[in-house]
Amino acid sequence: MKKFSSTVVLVFMFAMLTFGQEITQTVRGTLLDTDSKLPLTGVEVTILGSDPKIVTLTDDKGIFRFENMPIGRITLQLAYLGYDKISIPNIEVNSGKEVVLTISMQESVVEMDEVVVKANKDKGAALNDMSLVGTRSISVEDSKRYASSYNDPSRILSNFAGVATQDASNDIIVRGNSPKYVQWRLEGIEITNPNHFSDQNAISGGLSTINNDLLSTSDFHTGAFSPEYGDVLSGVYDVNLRAGNNEKTEAALGLGIIGTNLTVEGPFKKGYGGSYLVNYRYSTVAIITGLGLLDVGGTPKFQDGAFKIVLPTKKVGTFSLFGLGGISKFLVKDIQPNIFDTPGNRGMNTEISEDYDKGSNLFNLGLNHTISLNANSFIKTSVSYSENSISDDVYETKTIKLYNGSGVFLRDSITDQMPNFNSRLNKSTYRAGITYNNKLNSKNKIQVGVKYALFGYDYNQSQIQYDSIGRVTAVDFNEQVGTFRTFISLKKRLTHNITVVAGFHNMNVLFNNKSTLEPRVALKWKLNNKNSVNAGYGNHSSMESIHNYFAKITLQDGSVVEPNKDLGLLKAHHFVLGYEKRFTDNLLLKVEGYYQHLYNLPVENNDTSYYATINEGVEFRYVDLVNKGTGKNYGIEFTLERFFNKNYYFLINGSLYNSNYKSLEGIERNTQYNGNYLANILCGKEFQNLGKKKNQTLALNAKLFFGGGKKILPLLKDDQGNAAVDPANGKYWDYKKAYNDKLQDTYQLTLSASYKFNRKRTTHELFINLENITNAKGKLSEHYDESKPKSIGYVTQFGLFPNLMYRVCL
Repeated sequence: MKKFSSTVVLVFMFAMLTFGQEITQTVRGTLLDTDSKLPLTGVEVTILGSDPKIVTLTDDKGIFRFENMPIGRITLQLAYLGYDKISIPNIEVNSGKEVVLTISMQESVVEMDEVVVKANKDKGAALNDMSLVGTRSISVEDSKRYASSYNDPSRILSNFAGVATQDASNDIIVRGNSPKYVQWRLEGIEITNPNHFSDQNAISGGLSTINNDLLSTSDFHTGAFSPEYGDVLSGVYDVNLRAGNNEKTEAALGLGIIGTNLTVEGPFKKGYGGSYLVNYRYSTVAIITGLGLLDVGGTPKFQDGAFKIVLPTKKVGTFSLFGLGGISKFLVKDIQPNIFDTPGNRGMNTEISEDYDKGSNLFNLGLNHTISLNANSFIKTSVSYSENSISDDVYETKTIKLYNGSGVFLRDSITDQMPNFNSRLNKSTYRAGITYNNKLNSKNKIQVGVKYALFGYDYNQSQIQYDSIGRVTAVDFNEQVGTFRTFISLKKRLTHNITVVAGFHNMNVLFNNKSTLEPRVALKWKLNNKNSVNAGYGNHSSMESIHNYFAKITLQDGSVVEPNKDLGLLKAHHFVLGYEKRFTDNLLLKVEGYYQHLYNLPVENNDTSYYATINEGVEFRYVDLVNKGTGKNYGIEFTLERFFNKNYYFLINGSLYNSNYKSLEGIERNTQYNGNYLANILCGKEFQNLGKKKNQTLALNAKLFFGGGKKILPLLKDDQGNAAVDPANGKYWDYKKAYNDKLQDTYQLTLSASYKFNRKRTTHELFINLENITNAKGKLSEHYDESKPKSIGYVTQFGLFPNLMYRVCL
């Protein structure tokens, strides 16, 4: 404690000594051709609004630099003969960290000798220039600015039209699709679900292992994906890590209620150009509990780390090594409600409590290599390894009180303790891919790629069944499944305002010889500088969760079979039509309609069953499946967004949608993720140049969310609405009313604030986020309440949750 106090005093004294000095920082970056990834020499880089005018040119490596820039915000304008002029506004300059940018410029299709076409890059447009519809970029500032983001890149997605989440989790529900059909990518490579405390179906999780401090601008795709994306049905979150500072060593320390983390970055040696970036985080609550300062039952413990190493060479291209890992666990005593109930194990004389012990870990390691073949083409090669392990144990304590036939108590209770539910999942994946990019000319670009993946699964799940003898093994296998995918994509700029991307994606599952050939096409037409339309179609497919393929089914004669090994791919047609109007560079109106037709949907091979795999959640059903179901998701989304400018922003969006399916019973039902509507209202204001030295900034942000409730599988009820469970016959749920109704619509109000002040060489930031400030606890699911006979209890939203964080950059 004395050492800690001394350190605090020294930091404070250093800050006071440097307070009166001029506060400046370096702004620098690299300019690349969008299609060839080669550096652009001689680009004019201007700081708009500077007086006298501040301007420089990029060198032979495409690098520009501005020294001693005052803290605050600046706008860069980039102009280069034969390329579209672009501007990048509101670049934040802080004293604690250099501004290091990597910017791409697109060659103009209009051939002219002296005039430069002005076609500023649209704010929010995707980084991936082959994605024209259903895509937006997410900047690092957005992820930090929006209320309720928790410094978590997963949660920021819920701020956008068409995306919903479940309370207290990192579910990503895109246009009514199950979260398990979302594809996570890191540095362009598919990875495991990156969330701590993820479940066996990799649907949700409580907190992302990816820290905002490492992020660069990323892309989020919601439908009609470009040809390079495969084995995905719902959405693609393509997360990018920034490169570390390759000239100066920098560090950032963050201390928050959720986690304490340290980020370090810097060059390997002076003048080389390579860099490293490393982050480590540990659960703050676990630290405090371990010191004996706090006693919290079921304390979640987690730690995670990530890194990126960039190694450029003179002759053989650039290598980029990156990794992401996390470990998490918790133990909850007497969890309520009992989460692994089995019909028949409840009675008037039985009291049962459950302890839930969960652990998970994940690891992703990847290597990218990019090399330019000539002035117009390059090859990107990737290899990676991913691993994910999840363990779930439910220990059951059963107390039985014995009475005679007349209701007279006979003897003391008998307590029995046993493992009710055990599940072990170990999944590993080896991936390799190569993509060839060629800019044929200013109007045409081609992409060709090949990807191979080998999945390894070691999976065991068992549970006590009270209507049979002993423990029943639901699934037990150790298998490998390989997939081979190819794609070809052509981008053609018909005119300066009309762009088309078309191609095919081929998916092959080597395990059971299932394959598809999926056509994709998208068009964007800029009617003028303010109006544009876009349209897209894509055929997409996805494997089901692997446990379905190896499910063991017990027949009436007692024999065990595995009927799903020949299960085919779930497929869908995606149609998207959108319109954008840019009133100004900073004000956008966007309307997008979509229709998704799902077919080859795996459903239970029973004409009286409601069951389809798209409703599969944290609890599994092991049944005979056939690819004979259908589904549809359709809706309309609107967005009115004012991008941050002149110190304020707002974002208003809404979605009206339906998500339905049919099993062999022939009844059209809601999917459990059919919320029907959602709406977000976000706004924020930044107050700059505060304090005597004008080195302080206050930011205030707010978010209001409304959303339709999740559809449920209801409990059996009598005419009075009381629970009518029949344990003797195993009747618990009302399957005839599956997903007909919802419990309750949800709403939340979140407020956040941040305060930042710059010293000579350090930047200090304080954040506070007040989630669900109205303490609205909407109903999310229902369960049989054993404390009151025939009564029904509810799992509700989390109430008010404050999150506080302090960070210093130096």
